Amino acid sequence: MSELTGRTALVTGASRGIGQAIAIRLAAGGARVVVHFGTDADGAAATVEAIERTGGTAHAVRAELGGADDVDTLFGGVEAALAGRPLDVVVNNAAAAPAGPLGATTRAQFDHLFAVNVRAPYFIVQRALPLLRDGGRVVTISSVATRMANPAQTAFAMTKGAVETMTLTLANELGARGITVNAVAPGATRTATNGSAFASPGLAEFIAATTALGRLGAPEDVADVVAFLASDAARWITGQVIDASGGLFLGPRA
Repeated sequence: MSELTGRTALVTGASRGIGQAIAIRLAAGGARVVVHFGTDADGAAATVEAIERTGGTAHAVRAELGGADDVDTLFGGVEAALAGRPLDVVVNNAAAAPAGPLGATTRAQFDHLFAVNVRAPYFIVQRALPLLRDGGRVVTISSVATRMANPAQTAFAMTKGAVETMTLTLANELGARGITVNAVAPGATRTATNGSAFASPGLAEFIAATTALGRLGAPEDVADVVAFLASDAARWITGQVIDASGGLFLGPRA
């Protein structure tokens, strides 16, 4: 796979889970990848090592998103890693996890969710634009939470709804430069770090039974969709939210 040879990519939250799979997949396609992480230095190092082990190139950059200087810190590292090269692909993957239902969410948790999930991606794109090559790609990870009513994830779903709106409007704005802007919405995706979330007896089986393709997602399922959107094959797709859930909760099953 060499559809991204010679290109550079920034993947936020790439130390584990879906972000790690995205970084590894883009590198497998030939991209030089900037691996962002917040606190998991070991995970970021593992991502870089996995990429380099197969002949790719990657650089880890630390920045805790959600703070006042988060984007400045991030792009100080990004620009050093690029060493004068332009940026081709920006993947906004990093996100704070759901904080709970309406009655349990504190103001601090709500503000943190929006700082990490909405403000950071917005200003990351703003800061990336001078570096981003015409014809570049912006992909933001959303969630199927925006199309389902889950009372345990109201604030989280609101943040993902915001980035889907951002995707639509930025696609219209940046189209003049040939830059495509899309979002990918995963469903229930089992990773190495969230396995306990599916440990309740019968939960994984219930989710699989309500998914058209009959199983939980894997990080690689989402990563392949992102790699497609980053490639030339997706040059005519912009302003879209691509459901990558295997058909979670599409309707009653026969």
